[in-house]
Amino acid sequence: MKRFFKSINVRELLRPIGQLTIFSLGSAVVLSVIVLLIALLLDNTSIGLAAMDRFKTTLFMYTLINLPQVLIDGLTIGFVYAAVALGYTMVYGVLEFINFAHSEIFAVGAFVGVETLILLEQAGILASASLGMAYVYLILAILAGMVAAGALAVTVERVAYRPLRGAPRLVPLISAIGVSFLLQDVIRLVEGLTTGQFNRIFPTFGNFDERLIFGTVPLGGTPIIMGISIKSLIVILGAVLMLVALNYLVNATKVGKAIRAVAQDRPTASLMGIDVNRIIALTFLVGGLLGGAAGVLYALKFTRIDPFVGFFPGLKAFTAAVMGGIGNLTGALLGGIVLGMLETFAGSYMGVFTMGTYGTEYKDIFAFTILILVLIFRPQGLMGENVSQKA
Repeated sequence: MKRFFKSINVRELLRPIGQLTIFSLGSAVVLSVIVLLIALLLDNTSIGLAAMDRFKTTLFMYTLINLPQVLIDGLTIGFVYAAVALGYTMVYGVLEFINFAHSEIFAVGAFVGVETLILLEQAGILASASLGMAYVYLILAILAGMVAAGALAVTVERVAYRPLRGAPRLVPLISAIGVSFLLQDVIRLVEGLTTGQFNRIFPTFGNFDERLIFGTVPLGGTPIIMGISIKSLIVILGAVLMLVALNYLVNATKVGKAIRAVAQDRPTASLMGIDVNRIIALTFLVGGLLGGAAGVLYALKFTRIDPFVGFFPGLKAFTAAVMGGIGNLTGALLGGIVLGMLETFAGSYMGVFTMGTYGTEYKDIFAFTILILVLIFRPQGLMGENVSQKA
């Protein structure tokens, strides 16, 4: 046992936690300063007067009071994007091609996890579950989603990608898009044959929907209650654990060394005795496991899923990976947090700053505008590293 603990690289366990803290605080400070400055500039305009009439306080104070809740919501969705983005960046780091089927692997994980819980609910097990057992059943659903998504990812690699490994890059890319559409329709077919339903709802059990209240701020006649739901905490904790585990796997284990060697130079890695096919399959397995877990956590957070549930989270996660520097694990983490923060800030304040002219539905404009600017001025991503040298 002592030898086991001595073999653990504590630095690699703590490093991603430090990065999480720095990225979260940095994104929060920068975006908070920007929205507070905008609110301060608008205070003496017609928008500020309208806000005073509506909220019974200045626009600056309204923005400031809502800031803690906006930051919590932004971090929650940012960690989800980061967890999904890791699947994209793992595959790109090794093979240098985009696995667009990863979003559907994410969706399969979500469906398997939710269907597992629905079966337990139909059997009457969830209704009589204690608080502790509710968490056990949730972990069981996450594990089921991970196993299904991981097995599917390995199968996709073996059937659709490995035969095309020596082909021009455009060929496996087209194959990935084809697999993506195929999996969407397979999910629809399976759900239609087994349940006859297009949408599936995450069962209600345990205390996941309860909120931990931090405080109440009176604002006119409508007090603002600041808090975070239990399920949001679970999403954040689950994403952090996945990020820490993946970082440790890649940077502190022999398997991770092999993955990095294959990413750097496949022919040379093969000459050094590394089974390249096995390592690539393992990379897809790890990406699938992460995608499956993220899918169940997404279903827990947003409750409803359908066969196309992976499209927008997958698109946002891909955006996060590109923004941070695709192929770079740290970059995927940074990109996910930044994108989640941007979305939440835009969705929370855009309607107020424009007097309702532009609402939450336009929040993606800011996220993708930032992406375009990053690609124009820093095409290698925010982390600015050579992706071909990263796993």
